[in-house]
Order: sequence, then C-alpha cells, then structure tokens
Amino acid sequence: MTQAMSDGAAQAMFAEDQASQALGITLLEAGDGTAKLRMTVTAAMVNGHGIAHGGYLFLFADTAFACACNSYGPVTVASGADISFVRPAREGDTLTALAEERTSYGRSGIYDVSVLRDGEVIAEFRGRSRTVGRVEGSP
Repeated sequence: MTQAMSDGAAQAMFAEDQASQALGITLLEAGDGTAKLRMTVTAAMVNGHGIAHGGYLFLFADTAFACACNSYGPVTVASGADISFVRPAREGDTLTALAEERTSYGRSGIYDVSVLRDGEVIAEFRGRSRTVGRVEGSP
C-alpha cells in the first residue's frame, strides 16, 4: 500500500473516532503500520495530583496504535494493551505519540507507541492487534 493509501485508511477511521476528536487529538501522519499524533493536556485531563490522568495518556497512545494498525485498510481492533508511565505530563504540555508496527503474524500484530513531551519519553505502550475485517455496525 502506498503512503497516501495508508494515510487515507487511517484518516477515514480517525474521522469517525468521536472520543479522540472530543479530546482534541490530531492525526499528523500515518503510513504502513505507523502513525504520529498530537494532543495537548487540558485542565479536564489533570488528576488530583496535578498531573495528567493515566487514562488519558492510555487513550492517546491507544488512538495512535489504532491509526497505525488500521493504516493497511482492513478493520483491525485491539486484542490487548499495556502501558508504562515513565514521567508525568502536566496541563498545557503538548504530547506526541509515535506508533510503529513491530511484527505481524496471520491476522495478529504487535505495535509499540512512544508518548513524548519535547522529545522526552513519558510513556511506552504496547498494543496487540487482530484484523477482523468489518465490525458489525461500523461505517
């Protein structure tokens, strides 16, 4: 698949992602098995310790994972994921998520996502994917 086709498949899926749109997440680029996204931490994303809630960081990384694994075209979903939080993010921080396919086998794949603030890693995410074709009720 060409870069333009990969980007188009990821863009089409991302355009329907209401959760990510509501949080101001932006898809910057996508290629075969890769994606780059941006998100700014807002006051609504900050927990009682004054740092970004881990759930928002997970959602951000998961969105990058979704764009990367859906860049090939067929509907692909998560079969599992985990995240390691390395450093905190704070209100006003602009974060970048870089997703990359590590391997694929049959209908399954493994993807790594680094969440960065000014080039410094703040979280590492690993997602496991499964290509399912078309999901019932999806556009």
